[in-house]
Amino acid sequence: MTTLLNADLHCHSVVSDGTLTPEALAARAHANGVKLWALTDHDEIGGQYRAAAAARELGMKYLTGVEVSVTFVGQTVHIVGLGFDADDERLANGLRQTRGGRRERAMEMADGLAKVGIKGAFEGALQFVGNPDLISRTHFARFLVETGVCKETNEVFRKFLTEGKPGFVPHRWATLKDAVTWIKDAGGMAVIAHPARYKFTPNEEFALFTEFKAHGGQGVEVVTGSHTAAEYVIYADTANEFGLAASRGSDFHSPAESHTELGTLPFLPGNVTPVWEALASRIQ
Repeated sequence: MTTLLNADLHCHSVVSDGTLTPEALAARAHANGVKLWALTDHDEIGGQYRAAAAARELGMKYLTGVEVSVTFVGQTVHIVGLGFDADDERLANGLRQTRGGRRERAMEMADGLAKVGIKGAFEGALQFVGNPDLISRTHFARFLVETGVCKETNEVFRKFLTEGKPGFVPHRWATLKDAVTWIKDAGGMAVIAHPARYKFTPNEEFALFTEFKAHGGQGVEVVTGSHTAAEYVIYADTANEFGLAASRGSDFHSPAESHTELGTLPFLPGNVTPVWEALASRIQ
């Protein structure tokens, strides 16, 4: 199967921290020439039926998707699941447990921001949350932009929401083994999302890929919104080194915030095996 396919297998809706509905995302992807699409909300599969129905109506192929938050050597890593059974109870329960604690964490973040003079941040962030169970740093960032504290969300993260800043509160997510197992046992493929974003040493990154593969992980994002052209090449080589399939996805969240539009990434390099080849039987 060709790597020359306009597939966008990583994006977010209002079900997690995006700003568009699943239906609006489907229409946007289709308008940009996407032929194979997946909605991958954070730790939540509640939008899957809507996304699949919208894609079907537009004549666009669809894969079920999710992005699971994982803690690995003290950092948050994201594992995308593709092509799983959206009715799988074990996956749904695992994601429910992973979402647990977000509200408490958000209240601690608001307390930290209040100490530097930013009052009412929890209530303000809630205005931007489609799903209160999934309140996140992104929703706080939108509130701080809306109220004029910062000009854009990236500035909010730099000044207030990263480690060592007043609004940062760490959260313990799922384990790598759990995330991969939930996805795999639901009939899907686990994919390491945007690997160049993580601040790992070479040894830590090697450990991530080695452990991921040992647990049954099968893919890695090679072409994604936060990767440079040089990183496409690096992670194409990494995919081949570890015997992983390659994925492609914009990580689109919002027309106002995302640097990469749905369906506009370069094609996968020709020397990789695309994830959609292994997932052919799971495409709707």
